[in-house]
This record gives sequence, C-alpha cells and structure tokens, in this order.
Amino acid sequence: MSLGQHLVELRRRLLISALAIIAGLVAGFIFADIVIDALRGPLTDVAETSGRNAGITFGGVTTGFDLKMQIAVTIGIVVASPVWLYQIWAFVVPGLVRKEKLYAFGFLAAAIPLFLAGCYAGWIVFPHIVELMLGFVGLEDNILLTAKEYYDFVLKLMLAVGVAFVLPVFLVLLNFAGVLSAQSIIKGWRIAILVITLFTATATPAADIVSMFLLAIPMVMLYFAAYGVAYLHDRRVEKKSQALDAELAG
Repeated sequence: MSLGQHLVELRRRLLISALAIIAGLVAGFIFADIVIDALRGPLTDVAETSGRNAGITFGGVTTGFDLKMQIAVTIGIVVASPVWLYQIWAFVVPGLVRKEKLYAFGFLAAAIPLFLAGCYAGWIVFPHIVELMLGFVGLEDNILLTAKEYYDFVLKLMLAVGVAFVLPVFLVLLNFAGVLSAQSIIKGWRIAILVITLFTATATPAADIVSMFLLAIPMVMLYFAAYGVAYLHDRRVEKKSQALDAELAG
C-alpha cells in the first residue's frame, strides 16, 4: 500500500473506533447516575457510622454535568475497547512478521482480561480505602469531597490495580524477547511477594485482612504463573539450541 492508502486506511479505522466510543459514551451517560451512587456509598457509610456530614460537593454550575461526562467517557472507552483494540490490531498486523503477530496476539489476549480484572478488583476495594483514609479526619470535622477530585482518585486507583495485574504479562513478554530469563524472575520472588503485600496492605484497611488477601493472592499467583510460562519457554529455547548444536557438530 502507498502512503496515501495507509492514511485512508488509518482514517477509516479511527472513524470506526470513534463511532464505537461515542455509542459507549451515550450508554455511559445513561448509567452515570448508578456509578455516582456507588461512589457516594462509602461516604454515606462514614456519615452513618460517625454521625458526621460526609458527601460529594459540586462546586460549580456545570460540575454535575462535567462529572457525568467524565464517567460517560470512561465507560465509553471501556465498553468500546473490543472495537478500537481490534481496529488497532487490524491496522498494525499487516506490517508484522509471523513471530511478531503471535507475540502481539498473545500479549493482547492475556493483558486485556487481566487489566479488566484488575480494574474490577480496584473497584471492589476502593470503598475500604476511602473509609480508611477518611478515618484520619477528626471527628469534629465534616467530610466534603469535591466531585472531580474524588472521581479522579477512584479512577487512578482502578487503573493502578489494573496495571499491577498486567505486569506479569510484561515479564513474560520480556522473557520471550530474550531480555529476562525465568531464573531472573524466580530469583526475585521474595521481593515480589513483599512488594505485592505492601501494595495490597496500602490498598486495603489494616483491619480488613480478608480483602488484603483477596487482592494479594491472585497477584502472587499471576507472578508465579509468569515464571512458569517463562520457564517452559526457556526450556524450549534451550532444547532447540542443543538440537542445533548437535546438528552442526554432526
């Protein structure tokens, strides 16, 4: 394809992706009130248990609309992700060799569900984190959180946990690329478990050990699963290398 044909193809892919995101955005705007009620839940619990005034504040005339649009855009991007990810894939794949296609497909097939699972885990634990952090506010003080900052906090938390769930896939990708060996991955297992434990301990209240383990166990399992995949790959590469050496020696 010529450069002009590539640009026409890119425009078509972007248009399809944009239409899918807009459709998801409309659906997200409709269901935004449900999300706002869920965000308000932890603050309502704090208000009931402590007897203080706790809630979300909308400081401007357009703040309520802005928050609903933020939520709608987030939902739209997530809901339309199968479409726009496929469009990216369809645009890039023709320029890849067979081995690169297999790596890219394997990475996407593993990373996307893990990222979504991590975001869901972040959504599950966020009420506990909010309650824990607000526990440092004095009993004589009111808790009034601005809508935008509160939503940004929850969104960043979900993204952080989502990325944490995808990190083992990066380890496997580095191993397949020859940058990191399985032995290097397993050698740091103590540090990895310590980091995971500290992360989950920070993400969940100290008194809620169950939530901490519910978040830590799958992350530890994913780490060792990454080692297992890397180990099998290294063994296969070693056998191929030994067979090639034997063939050359013969």
